[in-house]
Amino acid sequence: MNQLADRLSRISEPQTIKMAKLSRELKAQGIDIVDLSIGEPDFDTPAHIREAAKKAIDEGFTHYTPVAGIAELKQAVVHKFKRDNGLDYTPEQIVVSTGAKQCLANAVLSIVNPGDEVIIPTPYWVTYSEQVSLCQGEVVFVPCSIENNYKITPAQLEAAITPKTRLFMFSSPCNPTGSVYSKAELEGLAAVFAKHPQIFIISDEIYEYINYVGKHESIAQFGDLINRTIIINGLSKGFAMTGWRLGFMAAPLDIAKACDKIQSQFTSATCSITQRAAVTALTGDLSTAEAMVAEFKKRRAFMHEALKSIPGLKVNDPEGAFYMFPDVSAYFNKSFEDSHIKGADDLCMYLLHKANVSAVTGVAFQQPNCIRLSYATSMDKLEKGGERMKTWLAKLA
Repeated sequence: MNQLADRLSRISEPQTIKMAKLSRELKAQGIDIVDLSIGEPDFDTPAHIREAAKKAIDEGFTHYTPVAGIAELKQAVVHKFKRDNGLDYTPEQIVVSTGAKQCLANAVLSIVNPGDEVIIPTPYWVTYSEQVSLCQGEVVFVPCSIENNYKITPAQLEAAITPKTRLFMFSSPCNPTGSVYSKAELEGLAAVFAKHPQIFIISDEIYEYINYVGKHESIAQFGDLINRTIIINGLSKGFAMTGWRLGFMAAPLDIAKACDKIQSQFTSATCSITQRAAVTALTGDLSTAEAMVAEFKKRRAFMHEALKSIPGLKVNDPEGAFYMFPDVSAYFNKSFEDSHIKGADDLCMYLLHKANVSAVTGVAFQQPNCIRLSYATSMDKLEKGGERMKTWLAKLA
């Protein structure tokens, strides 16, 4: 019998995708599911970006492009980093990929050797550790508490570093917690990294524009960290362009060249039409993105109050992205009829099959006391989902 490659045993299907798949299957059976599992804006891509794509098609811009992206787009990305972040890059330091996830994979493949240690503060986005495992790196998880809004402290970072540490990976705003690192908090982490020049940093900033507390801050702004930091970003969240599949990175030149080399052997360039649309997104009017964020802010306020009204839930106040990450451990070891809640996995299944509400278990994010709820859906669905959760959680005794 043919055997599959050993590397497949080192990774698993993301729980986020698994729950979305289960929700679709139940909906197909005619069940009214309120899906709070998916991390996707429920808005259409802005009209001026769609028009740019149509124009590219009409002009016949349908051929292969350079692997790392067209010159016009790379220049637009350089402009974006200067305008929004005060960071100076050259076009040669920009690599455009088929989504931010591919940017992450390129970067991890470029940096991590077997046995290298990679520090990941938890809760974290599920893909980080899986990509490290594919490279046979060793993941060092650093648990962060709800009391510190799920953010790593300089002392925790220092304690996790060893001579084998090669990489640090984190996101701000964070998926799944919505936590946003302030300038002062990032400066504290930067002071630790200054003492350990062998460590690269992957800063996932895909939720940059979905920020409710002011200016987005990047760790690349401190000292010489720009020479060790790979910033991951893209269009899916801030511009409601999930299906267009375009991410980009800004990196030290040697890392950018390495990622270009790796990508040339996997996918080559991303879609030419998407690249032209991306130029318009990054250089055009941001008012549609700002209007979307304003709506997310209203939903965040509603969801925060709705969850706080449910007895037993502990809820942090997310400052970005579009997720709530409540601690639901008060409902562990409780039962209703044939449902017995041993942990977050069981609670998610209970909510799905009893309340018809889809959530993602915190186990997926290395936080087994929590579940993730996305509020990237309509207010009507959020109201319905909140009421269902309150009703069915109250039945657990």
